[in-house]
Amino acid sequence: MMPLNNSWLQTKENPATIPVADIPVLDYSAFAAHVDELLLDKANHCLSYFAYPCADKFRFICCMASDKSHSILIFSHEQPNDKNLVLESLSARRFSLHVFERDIHEKYGIGFAGHPWLKPLRFPKNSRLKLADYPFYSIESDELHEVGVGPIHAGIIEPGHFRFICNGEKVLHLEIQLGYQHRGIEKLFLESNTLLQRSVLSESISGDSVIGHALCHASLTEALAGKAISNNLAAERIIALELERIAMHIGDTAGLCTDIAYQFGQVVNEALRTIVINTTQFWCGNRFGKGLIRPLGSHYPLTAEIIQKIRDNLEEVKERYSQITDRMFTMPSVLSRFEGIGKVSTQQALLTGAVGMAARSANLKRDIRWSHPFQYYKNLAYEPALFPKGDVWSRAKLREKEVELSIAVINRLLDFIKNRCSTETPVQELNFQPGTFAISLTEGWRGEICHAAITDEKGSIVYYQVNDPSLHNWMSLALALRGVEISDFPINNKSFNLSYCGHDL
Repeated sequence: MMPLNNSWLQTKENPATIPVADIPVLDYSAFAAHVDELLLDKANHCLSYFAYPCADKFRFICCMASDKSHSILIFSHEQPNDKNLVLESLSARRFSLHVFERDIHEKYGIGFAGHPWLKPLRFPKNSRLKLADYPFYSIESDELHEVGVGPIHAGIIEPGHFRFICNGEKVLHLEIQLGYQHRGIEKLFLESNTLLQRSVLSESISGDSVIGHALCHASLTEALAGKAISNNLAAERIIALELERIAMHIGDTAGLCTDIAYQFGQVVNEALRTIVINTTQFWCGNRFGKGLIRPLGSHYPLTAEIIQKIRDNLEEVKERYSQITDRMFTMPSVLSRFEGIGKVSTQQALLTGAVGMAARSANLKRDIRWSHPFQYYKNLAYEPALFPKGDVWSRAKLREKEVELSIAVINRLLDFIKNRCSTETPVQELNFQPGTFAISLTEGWRGEICHAAITDEKGSIVYYQVNDPSLHNWMSLALALRGVEISDFPINNKSFNLSYCGHDL
């Protein structure tokens, strides 16, 4: 840990813990200038920016990721605890911060003068607004019309409302309204009194990212307690994470086939996804990995039998998935629905703060496994795949490539583990370092997952922040629809497959 120009703290640790008292406090003009300067470099992006009440003031903490130095930069500012507080908006110049300022505004009523559109982010239960009062963007014109889709969908998926402004069949603007299933996750982390309660809660943030969020939370918990785990346990966790990635990518390949009426591709990929999630079930008794990740240990260490099952199943999945994707990506009827549809440029990905798949499919190299390695990734030199077009084809091809890369990682880790399973068992209690800020990053299958926490002088958690990759990427979906036919919405939506509940929390 080292101060840089006395303006921020810099750490290459992931997860990282820092005494709250050591985080530089800047005046707001200097804070804004630093944000401006850092985001001029495309190698930097904002991991988290939040506020929390501290005595008679608000403490605002900003965490920036530097992919160039593979570090996290942390700095802050303080403001009076005044319900009429208004700050100059940073989003007016750096649009990627709009979600963070909207979150702060919604939680505390703090205003941001000049914000491009200070509309609600989630509508928590105590919101001053009602869903029916949502301030949709509109354009007055006799030639344009609006189309609303959702929140109730024809498919069995999560609720969300999509408001299109169209000229005929062509989409000019898409606005996405979420917040239908706000569960108060961050507040529940403070109210939960045991490690087990918080672990189960982390698994429930987004049902298709159980391992990703549980791993991020476990890493943060262990860092707050100043505890380390063995390389074997770290390797087992990465195997679970990559199994989750493979299952979701293959499932999404099936969904993309569904949306273009390619039934053969749909049923083959659905069958392959079942093999992968059944492998996880064979390991821990749950298809999605619930119960597998726990602080400082595991109830389900890998055995020789489980290792062999993983190897055998992945060998079959690799061969069959390669066969079906080779067929898919050489079929004119498939390519005509994938290529050039729903483009997001590299510049748009930068401006909106896209992460994970949404970024890498637009040729923006953002992957925590590479930039801020965690768990056993600290011992691997992972190189992420990139695709340049930013269209449905790129997002589909990226899934294909990542399945290949994930299988290779798993096989490498299985070779490392061999028959030496982890021996650590989960603990029931941990004492956390007092007066500490902790941040943990994990590359889930959608992208960057970020958990942050603050403890008081007794070591109790007084603030907990969760950022799912969907928080950063919904705007990319909105931009992908501009200029395309409204009938292309389903395939674009599936090509991102963002989490509604992961955003709503």
